[in-house]
Amino acid sequence: MLLGMAYRMLGSTGDAEDVIQDAYLRWRSVDRDEVTEPRRYLSRMVARLALDRLRERRDRERYVGPWLPEPVITAVLPAPAPPNDPQETAEQRDTLSVATLYLMERLNPVERAVFVLRSAFELPYDEIAGIVDRTPEHCRQLHRRAVARLADDRQRFEPSRREHAVLLERFLSAARDGDLARLRALLHDDVVAWTDGGGKAKAARNPVLGADRVARFFAGIHSRNRPAIVLLELNASPAALLGLSTPQAVTFTVVDGRISGLFVVANPDKLARLPLLASVT
Repeated sequence: MLLGMAYRMLGSTGDAEDVIQDAYLRWRSVDRDEVTEPRRYLSRMVARLALDRLRERRDRERYVGPWLPEPVITAVLPAPAPPNDPQETAEQRDTLSVATLYLMERLNPVERAVFVLRSAFELPYDEIAGIVDRTPEHCRQLHRRAVARLADDRQRFEPSRREHAVLLERFLSAARDGDLARLRALLHDDVVAWTDGGGKAKAARNPVLGADRVARFFAGIHSRNRPAIVLLELNASPAALLGLSTPQAVTFTVVDGRISGLFVVANPDKLARLPLLASVT
């Protein structure tokens, strides 16, 4: 639960693990006899440490190209999710998705903390207020503001998992065949593809806009290389690992049965923790 909280607030497994390590070191020196609710105490500690890290973070300003969150495996399809993944409950799946984590970058640190603590973990406002040093009423306002800023886009990310999985396989097949017509039929006219190489892997420095450009972009890469593919679930959504010269993780969003947004993580630093990476390299 604590790892899931830190990951949602930071969008990075490495940063979340660092926060948990810091919390553990502090917890070792706490007089346990004075802690009546360890789960609540640790939640407050981890949330505050993550908020401090959010406030201090400057890496986005120096990042090369689009930034996407570090993906985490929540299941190896078609098996169920492992017991220790950071999604915790079905109600938290939305705040774990790559699309929502990406959108949360538009929130300031306190808005993001309030949104995660309330939406994903249902903490009461008086408890959130103590974590972010605001009044409960201000936290309510911050949550409403965060929901409103994300609402127009987040309501689009709710297809069935079956629809997601079917579209994923059709998309990968058409891309490997270089079939532009099939790819174009799977994409919304205003589809956007974000590719995160972080300056360490070949990737588009700007989002790829429109169905024609996105279709040509993926057909060109996949038909030339015909990569090995591992299907899995990343951040609670069907996804794929691709064995290109630099491995990639691909997830996407769906609107009305067609792909509306593609998220491609190629930065090797963000894929290093994925245990299945060796399967495509």
